[in-house]
Amino acid sequence: MTMTRRAYSLFEVKAVNEEKRIIRGIATTPAVDRVGDIVEPLGVKFQNPLAFLWQHDHKQPIGTVKFDKPTADGITFEAEIPIIDEPGTLKDRVDEAWQSIKIGLVRAVSIGFRAIEYSFIENGGIRFSETEVYELSAVTIPAQSDAVITSFGKNMDAAAIAVIKSFDTGVPAASGHTGPAADVSPGVSGKTIKSVNLRPKEATDMKTLAEQIVALESKRAANAGRMASIMQKSIDENRSTDQAEQEEFDTLEQEIDQIDGDLKRLRSLEKAQAVTAKPVIANQIKTAADATALRNGLPLAPPAPEKGIRFARYAKCLGIAHKTHQPLDRVAEGLYGKSDPDLVDIVKAAVSAMTSANTDALIGNEGGFADFVEFLRPMTVLGRFGTGNIPALTRVPFRVPLISETSESDAQWVGEGKGKPLTKMGAGRTELGPLKIATIAVQTMELIRDSSPSSDVLIRNSLAKAIAKRSDLSFIDPTSAASAGVKPGSILNGVTAIVNSEATGADGVREDVQALIGAFVAANNALQSGVWVMSATYALRLMMMLNPLGQREFPGITMQGGTFFELPVIVSNYLTDYVALVNAEDIWFADEGGIDIAMSTEASLEMVDNPTQDSGAATPVDSELVSMFQTNSVAFRAERTLNWARRRASAVAWMDNITWGDPVVTP
Repeated sequence: MTMTRRAYSLFEVKAVNEEKRIIRGIATTPAVDRVGDIVEPLGVKFQNPLAFLWQHDHKQPIGTVKFDKPTADGITFEAEIPIIDEPGTLKDRVDEAWQSIKIGLVRAVSIGFRAIEYSFIENGGIRFSETEVYELSAVTIPAQSDAVITSFGKNMDAAAIAVIKSFDTGVPAASGHTGPAADVSPGVSGKTIKSVNLRPKEATDMKTLAEQIVALESKRAANAGRMASIMQKSIDENRSTDQAEQEEFDTLEQEIDQIDGDLKRLRSLEKAQAVTAKPVIANQIKTAADATALRNGLPLAPPAPEKGIRFARYAKCLGIAHKTHQPLDRVAEGLYGKSDPDLVDIVKAAVSAMTSANTDALIGNEGGFADFVEFLRPMTVLGRFGTGNIPALTRVPFRVPLISETSESDAQWVGEGKGKPLTKMGAGRTELGPLKIATIAVQTMELIRDSSPSSDVLIRNSLAKAIAKRSDLSFIDPTSAASAGVKPGSILNGVTAIVNSEATGADGVREDVQALIGAFVAANNALQSGVWVMSATYALRLMMMLNPLGQREFPGITMQGGTFFELPVIVSNYLTDYVALVNAEDIWFADEGGIDIAMSTEASLEMVDNPTQDSGAATPVDSELVSMFQTNSVAFRAERTLNWARRRASAVAWMDNITWGDPVVTP
């Protein structure tokens, strides 16, 4: 997101060409303006010629302007206001603008720009290090204290030079800051010089340094304007100033001297209190509302929660709403109205509770809970296929007939006029039906009512980790056999393991790897789709193997995976002493893509990981149950629907009882 702003900055008219209506001056400097902002001149980008506008109104162009090369001190410019002979609105506008500038009524300019790079200053301002300027405007009063205009008209001499250093309260900077109303009454006649009263009225707050400077500058501008008027009047009447005019002029001049001294002291104090800018966190400002909030000292909208957290928050709100008989949106508003307002909107838009009848409300774009699936996938062996440099499994839909290969077909070279040999591929027919991995996580109502991030994380992790563990073990554990209508068999189940070397050192590792890759290639598996799957323990052991020079024997592997003999590695905490080499393309995988969740505060549960309950059993099995109502607990049931199968048995090669890195046992 970018911001569009205005910077009322230094404008010194160095020359005025009456015949061509050319004005030269300074468009911007690195000085701090009245709202505390700084525009770095060397970071300004522009494309000449630019539009020269009247009071920042894009509907009132008055000419064109060209910027000179930026310097560290500022950017000079040359603007031209055209001379129009044809009567009409345009002529009236440009003539008014030229006359206002020429006689000193309008003595400042302001750049309109788009922020590209910026950082925040702790005192509330913004340092714009890179900007794109797209227009320059003639304005009545600038916001920058260094804005100095010296205008020479046809009937003016050096005595009529006016200096303006004030803040335009009528046209505030784009940040939204406005200056206080200033006393702009002309100076009074007489020799007595009154100090400028900056004391606040009763029941008002003390003025800040910036406000005091603004008030003094406004008073100074009023005095300077009145002095110019006195001199202009005598010139227009072709006479010298009378005594009263001289006294008033001298009084105003002395007041300006006094104000200049006070301004110098206040600016020194302001400079001493200035704090250098601190960098903006990357992507901190995402909307115009964020920028406005920061400039006005308000907090930013809360950041989006981590993946999976919103899913856990929804589940908590559902539990409390069910337990307390409150509307779901009211619970969400009470718990997360400030920290996660998007969740409240999701809850209000939801049609029904989180059940399998409304999966889209959980995982689709409407519900916003796809982040839980994204949180879960990297935790599983299945989820890491197809990420980074790891080949993907072959995705197939549920309940679609699939042809598996039980033996390979072959072809032969054939001479001219010779018969072509026949070949027959052994084939099998199968399909992947939807099967479910389920877990029930029990939490106390006290934890559910806690809206702290730590309680959200506990619920998210308890649901995700249980599913991840069962998914990994079922997918890769060679002892996990298929159960019709319940679960698929492991991709290693039914495949004979390769005999390991029983060696413990690096040479033994190489010997075992050679055997595994040899079997994998002999089965016509493509190495480019080969993926190692092993436990974190053996990944660590391989990392710790060093050669005699103290260098790692297998530098590619890490605890997060990496590569092993130039093939990608997937690491799981749930594997034991076996390593597999998997042809990802030859593994079918069907996934519904989401997570279903239901909850209860009244159910009675077997608090074990292998429950004996079976609704289809003729005789129920007696077991000890725990009441959620009696223990003031909430049970969340999470289910994931998926299935997998090997396209052919030789799609994997694996080795059991590996001894890599085992300590040497001395007889």
